[in-house]
Amino acid sequence: MTAALNLPDKQDWTVDDLASLPKDLRYELIDGRLILPSPTAIHQDIGVEILLALRVGCPPDLMPVVDLSLAVNCRNEPRPDVVVIRPDHANISPVPVDDAVLAVEVISPGSHFRDMYAKAKVYAAARVAHYWVIDPLFEDGIVLTAFQPGDTGEYEIVASTNKVFTTDVPFGVSIDLPALTERRRALLERARPQD
Repeated sequence: MTAALNLPDKQDWTVDDLASLPKDLRYELIDGRLILPSPTAIHQDIGVEILLALRVGCPPDLMPVVDLSLAVNCRNEPRPDVVVIRPDHANISPVPVDDAVLAVEVISPGSHFRDMYAKAKVYAAARVAHYWVIDPLFEDGIVLTAFQPGDTGEYEIVASTNKVFTTDVPFGVSIDLPALTERRRALLERARPQD
């Protein structure tokens, strides 16, 4: 896809460079690295299921959405799979990161390090109060890891489970990870092997 787009061969992108990209291009900027994600249907399905679970208990002053860019700084414009924002800037993109109260990333086969470490550092430095990483790649079940800032401001893991995840921060929500695992299993059984 990048060859057809004829993107410049750059090693260090900034948000100013993003203005030259096609308006309908899905991208992220993490630590100056331009990322052009291409998620699978299972990845997207998990994101939608997380969004629906978040909507159940979401207070009216917050809004869970999918695939929304966050303005962090000149070298970072992440695009969480799901994000809960204050709707103060719901009509613009990217949304100021200060509006985000929870960012959720669903790991893809090539994004484990980026989602667990690089993005965690970006979100922690931007003071996003809650960060969840959903890892659908474990055979024993989809794992949700929840991070919150510790005493130093860097994220610390506050929970990691493949069971039902229940929390009351940033608001009351329950994520049935065994049900998501079963849904993933059923989808994988129906998927045809690639020729």
